[in-house]
Amino acid sequence: MSAEHLGPPADGPDSLQFDTVVPRGATREATAERQGLICSGCQQTVADEYFDVNGQSVCAGCRDTIVQLGECPRGWPPFVRASLFGFVAALAGAALYYAVVAITNLEIGLVAIAIGYMVGYAIRKGAGGRGGRRFQVIALLLTYWSVGLAYLPLAMKSVADENSEQAQTAGAPAEPADAAAAPAKVRAVVVVALLGALSWALPVLVVFGSLPSGLITAAIVGFGMHQAWRMTAAPRLAVSGPFRIAASDAPAI
Repeated sequence: MSAEHLGPPADGPDSLQFDTVVPRGATREATAERQGLICSGCQQTVADEYFDVNGQSVCAGCRDTIVQLGECPRGWPPFVRASLFGFVAALAGAALYYAVVAITNLEIGLVAIAIGYMVGYAIRKGAGGRGGRRFQVIALLLTYWSVGLAYLPLAMKSVADENSEQAQTAGAPAEPADAAAAPAKVRAVVVVALLGALSWALPVLVVFGSLPSGLITAAIVGFGMHQAWRMTAAPRLAVSGPFRIAASDAPAI
């Protein structure tokens, strides 16, 4: 066939454009957008590869950040800070529990759960929003101690009432000479130590001292401790990948 029979294409000479270059990265990004591969963390388009974290598609940078945040913090500073935060929350929870029991004369399970929530939230806040086994243990202990601390004023009041009744019937006993001669600071330290030990023992004493109804108290304390344990746990991460994004399906010319 001669050259004069080779005319321009049916659509004209401008149907094929060779003066415009489409970047390869732009083609991948367009493919990613068509497939809906948007990072769940930073909300940016994933153009090359992605990871799956608990069913969510994330980029490599967000994957590294999530894994790092999911690890238990190491070192003493985070643990000490979290313990201090939890200690303050335990004191506030004990005051709340005592107020409810003293006013209503009832043990309300939601209050124990609220104590567990307060302690767990405070410890996680002190740990920078992270969790782990050692934070769970301290949360468990502080929640238990908070409940015992709430019972302490009630136990002291009960003992004081019994001593007052015995003094009225038998007469006021004379104070021992060695007790009167003991330094006030030493006596104060001994009293504080005894009260501290009693606050740890009170939940057990209340449960076994009031069986079978004490089982309800045990369940209440258990609910609060479970709440604190759950809130301070490290997140469970299921990470898989990387997965490559399919290349563009544009036809070759």
